[in-house]
Amino acid sequence: MAEEANSKSINGVFDASGIDATNVGIPLPGARPNPLINDLKAKHLNKGVLIPLKTTQEVRQDHTIVQAYITRAPTKSANEVITALRGLRPEGGANPLPHLRTCAKPTDLPAHLKTQFMNDDPVGRQIHTAKSTWIYIIAGEVNEINREDLVETLAAVEALDNGSFVATIPIPLLAPTSQVQAAMWSSQFWPTVYRKNNPLGPHPSMVGRGTDEIKEDASLWMALAHRVALQAKASGIGEAMGAVIVQRGEMGAELVGLAGDARKHQERNGAFLSNTMTHCVLRAISMVAQKLVRHEHQAAGITSNQANLYYDCFQDKPLIELERQCFEQEHPNKDGYLCHGLELYVTHEPCVACSMGILHSRMGKAVFCHHMARTGGLSSDDRPDGGGRGLGLFWRRELNWSLLAWEWERENVPTLPPVHPATHV
Repeated sequence: MAEEANSKSINGVFDASGIDATNVGIPLPGARPNPLINDLKAKHLNKGVLIPLKTTQEVRQDHTIVQAYITRAPTKSANEVITALRGLRPEGGANPLPHLRTCAKPTDLPAHLKTQFMNDDPVGRQIHTAKSTWIYIIAGEVNEINREDLVETLAAVEALDNGSFVATIPIPLLAPTSQVQAAMWSSQFWPTVYRKNNPLGPHPSMVGRGTDEIKEDASLWMALAHRVALQAKASGIGEAMGAVIVQRGEMGAELVGLAGDARKHQERNGAFLSNTMTHCVLRAISMVAQKLVRHEHQAAGITSNQANLYYDCFQDKPLIELERQCFEQEHPNKDGYLCHGLELYVTHEPCVACSMGILHSRMGKAVFCHHMARTGGLSSDDRPDGGGRGLGLFWRRELNWSLLAWEWERENVPTLPPVHPATHV
């Protein structure tokens, strides 16, 4: 099911990061009418500032330098050498360094390499002082290729019967993030290609489009999240924290689900239980799922009876009036995959558990208002007082889902009661 979600969205086609590719460059209408937000529109449109989150690599600028083998061959025999080198790579022939030129003319090498190879031997002097018929070829990373195997492979190439040339040079492991950086690396390491992408995170144009899509009504949904947070606090079920889930399509942005924090709703022996499932984000995601299941049951004529449990660990039934009103409304698209491509607006940065829930539910965008420096899971900033590095879970190469995320600089929404900085949201 997750694989299907990676290729189809609720309203169109998404790429692997959850960004709708069908609406690229097409401005979408704003929030659709809904009794829960109609009175907020007058004061809460185009307010605040959306600040895109940086990935862990963008924060640390992790441009790792590694060692690589290079060789050289007559230009007419370059393809023969490249074919022989492919068999040495653990990827089975795939190019592991697509941001580097596989071949480089002697004149294209950085100045210090030209000088080095020119002074190494008579062949090098001849190659670099006359019109050359030779070309340099990058073989691969040192830690992935055995030097003896490399020399043996090159020795089997007939065009290199006079002996093979092998040298080690430093190269950047990751791709450049700009044309300027590519030019700088070409002069320092090896001819480098900028492919107009961002290997450290989402491409700037993707972030720009995402910001343009939500900037008009982001403050509206955040105002609703603050409203449900204050209602949850006033009712005594939890802290002043709230989450709103929105679906954006050709007809505009529609409310799908909302929930307040409910960590104080259940207690045992006079103590409140610290239960992650009562956090507002996971409660809101669960209510979206319940709407989809409710539709499936109605369509199939199934009558579902509410479980009668001594302790309901999920606390995902509506507990306050705003939750009840939203839960009674039908899901605007009943054939979707949980929260695939939807937008989350939450008063506080979600904790690690909730952040992973956001990823697993295939959310497309997430916006939070209050940064939780000690406990938040989306941000990549280093935690204070030696608390370690932020996880930046919204965009990690090792995870199979990514989304866009912003911190919203508060404007025109009520101040929420403070929470302890070590609180998990």
